[in-house]
Amino acid sequence: MRRCIVFILLWFLLPTTAVYALDWGPFVVWEGKVYDVTYEKLRESQIGDQIGEVRTKPNDRSGSFYGDASNVYPKGTPYYTITSTSTESAIAVREGEGVWVKAHYSHQAPFHVMNIITNLWFILVMVVFFTAGVLVYGKRKWITG
Repeated sequence: MRRCIVFILLWFLLPTTAVYALDWGPFVVWEGKVYDVTYEKLRESQIGDQIGEVRTKPNDRSGSFYGDASNVYPKGTPYYTITSTSTESAIAVREGEGVWVKAHYSHQAPFHVMNIITNLWFILVMVVFFTAGVLVYGKRKWITG
C-alpha cells in the first residue's frame, strides 16, 4: 500500500510531458526594438524605404530571441519606414505583394548574447584594420628608423 501511495505521488509531482504556453502577440524586432504588429493596413503611398528584414525566429520553448526577429513572419520578410511617421513610433511590415501592415513600437528587446556574436564580423574587421595599420606604421618606422 505504501508503494502505491509513493507511486501515485511521484506520478503527480513529476511532469510526464513538457508544456510550453508562451502567449505572444505578433511582433517584429528591428535594431533592438520590439514592434507589436497591429494588422492596420497601409497604402503604398505611405511606404518609405526598406530598413531591414526578419533574420531570425524566436525560440518557442524559452521565448528568447535575438537580432531582427519575428514570431509570425518568415525570414526575409522586409521592414519599411512609414512616411510622416518616425521609426521610433512605428514601422511597416510587408505581408505580401502590395500589402503592408503597421507595427507600433512596444519596448526595447532584451539582451541576448547572440546579438554580440552576430556582430562579431564588425569586431573582426576592426582587428584586421588595426593590425594592418600597426604593421604598416611599424614597417615605415623601421625603414625610416
